[in-house]
Amino acid sequence: MIQETIKALNNPVRRKILELLKVGPKSAGEILENLDITGATLSHHLNTLKSTGLLSQTRSGNKLIYEINTSVFEEVLNWITKFITNEEKDDE
Repeated sequence: MIQETIKALNNPVRRKILELLKVGPKSAGEILENLDITGATLSHHLNTLKSTGLLSQTRSGNKLIYEINTSVFEEVLNWITKFITNEEKDDE
């Protein structure tokens, strides 16, 4: 799962989407207002982020609202931290 997450984060458009959502949940229309891409392209990027668990989606009336799922970021950060702190040696 971490490999797919890192691959998703490698795309600058997806990173921009996450930056926009960092301040709070937004609809697809609100996200699209801040990007120079088509709705179809946004949909592709949102689906990629959802498939990795980086985003969650809820319905509010007739709008889909997107929000960052911080637990996935915590998982990746914990994995990276093991390389910095040498935690893997403690598991031996």
